[in-house]
Amino acid sequence: MSRRTDSDAAIDCVDLVIDRIGHGLPTRAVDGVTFSLTAGDLICVAGPTGSAKSTLVAALAGSTDPSVRVVGGSGHVCGVDIRRPGRKHRMLTYRTGFVPQGAGADLPPRLTVTEIIAEPILMREKRVNARALSIRVATLLDELHLPLGAASKFPYELSAGMRQRIAIARSFVLEPRVLIADEILANLDLEVRPVVFDAITRRRREQGMGALLVTNDADFIRELNAETLMLRGGHVVARGVGKELLWVPNAEADSTR
Repeated sequence: MSRRTDSDAAIDCVDLVIDRIGHGLPTRAVDGVTFSLTAGDLICVAGPTGSAKSTLVAALAGSTDPSVRVVGGSGHVCGVDIRRPGRKHRMLTYRTGFVPQGAGADLPPRLTVTEIIAEPILMREKRVNARALSIRVATLLDELHLPLGAASKFPYELSAGMRQRIAIARSFVLEPRVLIADEILANLDLEVRPVVFDAITRRRREQGMGALLVTNDADFIRELNAETLMLRGGHVVARGVGKELLWVPNAEADSTR
């Protein structure tokens, strides 16, 4: 596989190894994952439960979860080394829009919708133009087909699907270079899914945003015409577009056991 430079790779991983740290000995979660995501492109990560999809994307998004530790290989996201981000961790989270698994259910319960969406900006800027920020929040609500009246509401007042779209709006507010999302379609009705699809596609086309999406929704992957990275047991066992998956040796045989 050809190596890409930071200038044209939103994500670049080579033999990435990630451990899960628990009460006992560390558990190898991700073992030797290699792939590149070019700016403006999209990759869907699929695989069965326990294949380490969530661990992989959390590490790439700069998760501060102490149980997730990158211990081998290399991984760069928007030019930041995720093994040793140091002071660049702030840059990593600024350039990356992250929608973790269960994001809609984990919204801060004491913040209004406006405060939740605006929080990534307010955490970084001491002086903010309140009117401009209000317009940005309203624009995101409108784009994701959320009523403007939702801006002053709290998460418990909204449906699960609305909360998920608020989490997506929050991930977009800093205009990220790359979107990393774990089950972005969770709790979304079928008629709302094209809205999210359009929002991602527009940013890829107009802003060159890369996207790494964890999903096992075959229809969604097919609609996106996305390259798929198939994980099993922390290993990449296949990759390709549509039905043209290229399986690694013995991967298909292992899947039938």
